[in-house]
Amino acid sequence: MDFDLAYLMAQGPALMRGLWLTIQVSLLSIVLSVLVGLLGAAVRVLEVPVLDRVVAAYVEFIRNTPMLAQLFFIFYGLPGIGLKLSLFWSGVLCLTLWAGAYQIENLRGGLATVGKGLREAASALGLTPWRFFHLVAAPLAIRVALPAMLNTAISLLKNSSYLQAIGLAELTYVAIDRISMDFRTLEMFAAICVIYLALVLVLSFLASRLEFRLNAPFRH
Repeated sequence: MDFDLAYLMAQGPALMRGLWLTIQVSLLSIVLSVLVGLLGAAVRVLEVPVLDRVVAAYVEFIRNTPMLAQLFFIFYGLPGIGLKLSLFWSGVLCLTLWAGAYQIENLRGGLATVGKGLREAASALGLTPWRFFHLVAAPLAIRVALPAMLNTAISLLKNSSYLQAIGLAELTYVAIDRISMDFRTLEMFAAICVIYLALVLVLSFLASRLEFRLNAPFRH
């Protein structure tokens, strides 16, 4: 079967609509997962009673179960207890919870590099544990953990393709839908591979610029 560029160009609008939905769900999930990571890492590092164990159990559950099973539980299982979410928000919740567990561990590793001397200095200045985390520990931890956080964000972006399993019309769903009707497998999968590669490269570039800015005070 010959590669039909004209066919691919004709499917451009549909692919762009799927791409836009992929970008929306991925960016929102990345931001929310970082917030989950910060909060969860703070709870673990500060050893908040009860919550510490809850966060640890959440991380273990997410890391040791398939994401597809988590997605089906959220979309098909939660309505059984009266919590029905739309396709979009089911996807966002699944990706956020999945990536959030890994971001907790990424940031917890970054926080482990914060020296004991800084904690003692913060205590001497009268900072509460939460203010120490917010003003001192978190900024330093993010700078150290940024490469690992980027890897998790990239994995989240690629894993957004799983959302086609519940019918969310993101990029992969659009490609598979067109294949089922037109049987142009080569064009569709080539297109989404190139698009995902471009998305990952853009995300990596933005993260490298952020890392450059965060490291600016330490280069002199």
